[in-house]
This record gives sequence, C-alpha cells and structure tokens, in this order.
Amino acid sequence: MGDNSPRTDTSTDIEGDAKFEDGHHTITGGSNTSDHEAGNKNGDSKALRRLAQNREAARKSRLRKKAYVQQLESSRIKLNQLELELQRARQQGLYLGPSSYSGDHNAHSGGGSGGTNANLLGAAAFDMEYGRWVEEQHRQMSELRAALQAQVADTDLRVLVDRGMIHYDDIFRLKAVAAKVDVFHLFSGVWKTPVERCFMWIGGFRPSELLKTLTPQIEPLTKQQLLNICNLQQSSLQAEEALSQGLEALQLSLSDTLSGGSLGSSSNVSNYMDQMAGAMTKLGTYEAFVHRADNLRQQTLQQMHRILTTRQAARGLLAMGDYFARLRALSSLWLARPRELD
Repeated sequence: MGDNSPRTDTSTDIEGDAKFEDGHHTITGGSNTSDHEAGNKNGDSKALRRLAQNREAARKSRLRKKAYVQQLESSRIKLNQLELELQRARQQGLYLGPSSYSGDHNAHSGGGSGGTNANLLGAAAFDMEYGRWVEEQHRQMSELRAALQAQVADTDLRVLVDRGMIHYDDIFRLKAVAAKVDVFHLFSGVWKTPVERCFMWIGGFRPSELLKTLTPQIEPLTKQQLLNICNLQQSSLQAEEALSQGLEALQLSLSDTLSGGSLGSSSNVSNYMDQMAGAMTKLGTYEAFVHRADNLRQQTLQQMHRILTTRQAARGLLAMGDYFARLRALSSLWLARPRELD
C-alpha cells in the first residue's frame, strides 16, 4: 500500500496536467473561434454597407431616369403643341416659311406675301406669349396677396417682390423681340383688351399716369419718399411729352414724304420709288420709339422699387396688377353686355 500511494499521486498529477493542457487548448480554441466570429461580423457589416450604398445608388439612378423621361414627355407635348399651331397657321394661310418671331433675318429682308405671312405668325406668337405672361402675373399676384395678408417676414416678401420685377422685365424683353417682327402690331394694341387700348401710349401704359394711380395705394409715405416720387413723376411726364412730340413729328414727316409730287399720277417711277424708300426708312424709326417708351416704363418701375420699402413695393405691385386686371374685367363686361338689335 505504501508503494502504491506515490504511484497514485503521480498518476493523479499527470492526469491533472493533462486536464490543464486540455483546458488550455479548449480556452485557446474558444478565443480563435471568437476572433473568427468577429471577423465574420465585420465582413457582414461591410457587405451590408456596400449593399445599402448600391441600393441608394440604384434609387438615385431610377429617380434621374424618371425625371429624364418626364422631361422628354414634356418636350414631346410642347413639340406637339407647336406642330398643331403651325398646322393651324398653314391652314389659315398665315405661314409660308420659317417663323420670323425668333429674329430670322428673312422676315425683314424679304418682301411680298411671304414676309407678311411671317409677320402675322410673329404677331400670333407674341399674343400667345403675352397671354401666358398675364396668367403668370395673376398667379404671382395671388401669392403676393396671400403673403401680405399673412404678414410674412420682409426677407420672404422681398423674394416675391423681386420675382414680380423680373416678370415685368420679361414682358419688356418679349416686346423688344416682337417689335423687330411687327412693330405696328404693338402700336395697334390688338394684343390687349379694348378698354386697355383706351389707355395705351406707344405700345404700353403711361408711367406718369401709373404713378398717379399707385401712390395712394402705398401710403403712408415719408416726406423724402413723397418728394422722390413727385420728382420721378415729373421726369416721367417730361420724357413722355418729348417722345410724343417726336412721334408726332415723325408722322408729319412720313405724311409729307408720301404726299410729295403728284398723287394722281404714277408716271414718274423713279420719284415714286424714292418716296417709298424714304417712307420705309421713317417707318423703321417706329421701333426705336417703342424701345424708348418701354425703357421709360422699365426705369420708372425700377426707380419706384428703389424708393419704396419692401412692403410698400409689394403693395405697389399688387395694386398695379389689380389695376390692369380691372381693365381686363371691364372689357369682358363690355363685350358681354346685352345688345338691342334693330
């Protein structure tokens, strides 16, 4: 028994060492497994991130494609509308060549019916664009009225005022293009309603009369503002008188040119052609008068914008839009009035 005890202890120690070693391997193996699982998790997170990025890129690509398709569809609709308008113009005999509305030199250099028809199409295109301009002005006035009623901040109100000023700049640019095509279409005022034509002056409104109409709508005004508006009205009136006198002198000169020589005889062909050439030169001056009148109108609006505060300018634009809208409404009522037929 004494001999067997040491062997038993030794055996126990060896078994304990073996168990320790087995436990060490078990612990080491568990650590490696944890590292492997962590690596798998990192790889999975990267893959998920990459997958999310791919999905986001695909979503943005689909949105861009959708916007591009919508733009193409809108362009197709506009093109179809233009084709329909050109087809109607051809059926009515208003179009025999390229449109001169875009500034084509052929509209000014060619004579005969082709040039006249191109001018008619230019006038029709201007009328259509002016109608769209009026619709946009009505929409802007609604926004401006709502902003004033809600008493929005001046910074937000200034955005609407600047947009309204830019909108008036657009109509002046549109008229400048139309004047190159058919300046007498602008002079005649047929693109406006009948009541509006009663107040027309050289293709538009009189700045001095408009100032007189708007001033009571933007009060109270400071003394300096009143003085500046009074000076602006006086300078506008003087410029209007100068343009009116220049236009009257041009009309007298044109009449004298056409009435020169013998009106009852056309035997002197050379004299007749000289008269027509001189008259054509004078007719070209009408375009310059429209430009000067529109420049005066535009400068008057810009000066008023600088004189007034943002809120006063907003009320002024709203009052001006309402004034023109009332003229158009009065025309509609006049045309729809009951008539007694004999």
